[in-house]
Amino acid sequence: MNKAIIGKKLGMTQVFLNDGTVVPVTVIKAGPCTVTQVKTAERDGYTAVQLGFDEVPERKLNKPELGHLKASGAKVRHLHEFKLENSDLTVGQTVNCDVFAQGDFVDVTGITKGHGFSGVIKRWNQHRLKETHGVGPVHREVGSMGPISSPSRVMPGKNLPGHYGVEQVTVLNLSVVKVDKERGVLLVKGAVPGAKNSIVYVRNAVKK
Repeated sequence: MNKAIIGKKLGMTQVFLNDGTVVPVTVIKAGPCTVTQVKTAERDGYTAVQLGFDEVPERKLNKPELGHLKASGAKVRHLHEFKLENSDLTVGQTVNCDVFAQGDFVDVTGITKGHGFSGVIKRWNQHRLKETHGVGPVHREVGSMGPISSPSRVMPGKNLPGHYGVEQVTVLNLSVVKVDKERGVLLVKGAVPGAKNSIVYVRNAVKK
């Protein structure tokens, strides 16, 4: 991985290509990001670049945060490390959306929308039971828990109701349809995880 940036998901729209094809895209406000720290193998045991995103007033940062950001001079809300290969970035340098170009393939990581406590139909896409022949009133319940005689317990991995969403998900190999440097946005083909205005991490595709 040699290119990465922190962004904010603004929403979805669609664009027309030169041949008239309609492409659904996600609009990501990518950068500007400030390099707040550079990790080295000699000092830290591994190599990485830490980027900061989303400028905030100094009064909204505590003393440890201000001390950490002093070298770069940035006043940012979000920090994230990327293990960039052969990177020549230095502390205080700015990374903008134009590090990517039209036609690049990227991986986008975000936190999925939260759905609260959900049943098995919504959470695991299970079928409901019949609504006739005396099945009710359990049409949307879990169903069989397994054999009653042996092993007489619920096996690990059974799909059950529970908290649904709010987990980190990475979508691989999304193509960059357009880079708008003036507005500082990336148009990425397809959907990316997260709600509107949520933080996403964009890096060049590692499996392409």
